[in-house]
Amino acid sequence: MSVNTHDNHAGLREPVPGSPHDRRPGGGASPRGHTPRGHTPRGRIPRWNWRTAQSVKGASFTFPFLAGFALFVLVPVGMALRESVYTTKSTGGLGFGGQTVSFAGLDNFAAGLVDGPFWAGMLRVFLYALVVVPLTQVLSLALALLLDAARRRTAARFRIALLLPYMVPGIVATMVWIYQYSPTVGPLTPFFEMFGLDVNFFSSSMVWVSMGNLAVWGAVGFTMLILYGALQSVPHEVFEAARLDGASELRIAWSIKVPFVRGSLVLTSLLSIIGTLQLFDQPLLFRAVTPETITRDFTPAMMIYDQAFKVGNLNYATALSVILALVVGVASAIIYRFTNREES
Repeated sequence: MSVNTHDNHAGLREPVPGSPHDRRPGGGASPRGHTPRGHTPRGRIPRWNWRTAQSVKGASFTFPFLAGFALFVLVPVGMALRESVYTTKSTGGLGFGGQTVSFAGLDNFAAGLVDGPFWAGMLRVFLYALVVVPLTQVLSLALALLLDAARRRTAARFRIALLLPYMVPGIVATMVWIYQYSPTVGPLTPFFEMFGLDVNFFSSSMVWVSMGNLAVWGAVGFTMLILYGALQSVPHEVFEAARLDGASELRIAWSIKVPFVRGSLVLTSLLSIIGTLQLFDQPLLFRAVTPETITRDFTPAMMIYDQAFKVGNLNYATALSVILALVVGVASAIIYRFTNREES
């Protein structure tokens, strides 16, 4: 009988690749406690690789913003919600004596929802926004289109000049324009008298025009700068192709440039609406000149200020501020949804 004299002289079979008896390089089971490269043992936390470390480093740059947002936005909102569900009453007469704080639930919100002067001021601000916001957007878009059509050096000069009113603080700008509107020392009243017009900028029929002019003067530069930046991102090849097809500059502006900046128009419109509904500093300073026209509850923000610091009803003022914030949020969401639907 012949014996098989192959590599396995003892008659043992060749190990099956991948079996525990396979000791060849790369074959068989791994020793106990050894994990193949690229695999993580069950129950162990994977080590950070270079990409994870870079992601954490990048996210750490947002920590100052998140800390400031939590400290100056979230914490005040929480404190406002807490104050709005309480009521404070004085135990003594004429403001003397102690104070008792009691839980009021939603009573302050219920009173705010039926407060006539508060919602009358909201209506005034809403009608004011219907005129000021579209006028600001139209003027800013026209200026941005003109600057985009001009040379870069000329556009840079006018861009800085148009942005200067936005750099002026609101209180300072209001005081400057009150001086301009003054019938005794201002230059505007004598200017209109030259044409036989008797214009009183502080009358009940003109006070909204006076404040609207101030708002447009201060906001046009900032809005124009955003729209001009959006126009700079439009590919110039599109304009060249339109010119080769025989399109005029007016047609290019209306059919190509305006649709490209529609998203920026939505953004600036939302910012203008939010700022308009919180109108405060302008009527507050105008009230010092014409108190018979601008009352203490002329706008919602003025009424909140009066309730908090003049009347001393901080709980009710906080509830009104929460209601105002909700109105601003709902109005912004509706406008964004409508404009986004039109764009799609």
